[in-house]
Amino acid sequence: MDASQTGPVTDSLDRRIISALQIDGRAAWHRIAAALGEPERTVVRRGTRLLETGLVRIGAMAMRGRSVVVGVRCAPGRARVTATALARRPDCVFAHVLTGTPDCLAELRWPRERLAGLVLDELAGLPGVLETRTLPVLRHVRTIREWHAGLLTEAEIAALKGSAPSDATSPPVTDPLPAGETSPELSRADRLLLHALAEDGRRTYDELARVSGVSEATARRRLGALRREGKVRIRAVIEPAVLGLPVEAVLWARTPPAEVGSVTAALAESAHVRYASFVTGERQLLILTAFPDESALHDFVTRSPWLHEVASIDVSLVLTTLKRGGMLAPWLQD
Repeated sequence: MDASQTGPVTDSLDRRIISALQIDGRAAWHRIAAALGEPERTVVRRGTRLLETGLVRIGAMAMRGRSVVVGVRCAPGRARVTATALARRPDCVFAHVLTGTPDCLAELRWPRERLAGLVLDELAGLPGVLETRTLPVLRHVRTIREWHAGLLTEAEIAALKGSAPSDATSPPVTDPLPAGETSPELSRADRLLLHALAEDGRRTYDELARVSGVSEATARRRLGALRREGKVRIRAVIEPAVLGLPVEAVLWARTPPAEVGSVTAALAESAHVRYASFVTGERQLLILTAFPDESALHDFVTRSPWLHEVASIDVSLVLTTLKRGGMLAPWLQD
């Protein structure tokens, strides 16, 4: 099986609730209802259905190391195997199989001081690999956790962020640690807490306390601290098709250095751009996008004003996704 069911997203309110969960995956239903100006009972009913049917999954990911993008050219017929091996790595954030070259694309969180071992030993040992390209991320322009498809107003976004003691209020597009530094080791209780959240990011504080062996007040305090310090991200994981955007594409853009700022500013404003990073290599900008159809993608890569400042752009379609937001696709979960 290659694609999860998108299921019954009935109208714009479902999509707006999903967008709210993308901003803060642990937001209480009453806070989402207040921000969206909708009856709480309606938001509870619809939001609960979205979670129970698996259309939206809330998970947590410990933020260690720095982002590294890996592109892999695979032996014929081996792309699915290679992408699965990448996706099953605990340090993998996302893993896609693409048209064109590379065949597989993944983002890993990896300590800079161990990058040589990753490139020379670990990636070379992946099944089906013919060639790898390892591209450290120098700066994130937008990450998936900041994307919500333009379905909410600025006032609604501010309402959702304003009262959340969480990573929802973190500065955008920055990594939590300076280059070369690694996160201090977490306590056993923190590790247990994060493991529980990785399976279900909306577990109650009572459940988190029982799993991690601390009091409810301690669980609440520790999770709040971990989120404020950027050591964990709690995110809503969805298929873009659920929001009416079934066509996903990966763009590689080469831009004159003097034009990078204006291009990245334009990308950050687009509701179609789910992720954009400045990476090493000849094509400095890696852009993950989603569209309602191929025609909209065509318009984006041929008519966008920022294209005047781009020297070249390559487009690959996403064939299947093995991991999003640190969460394996449902058919890969044991």
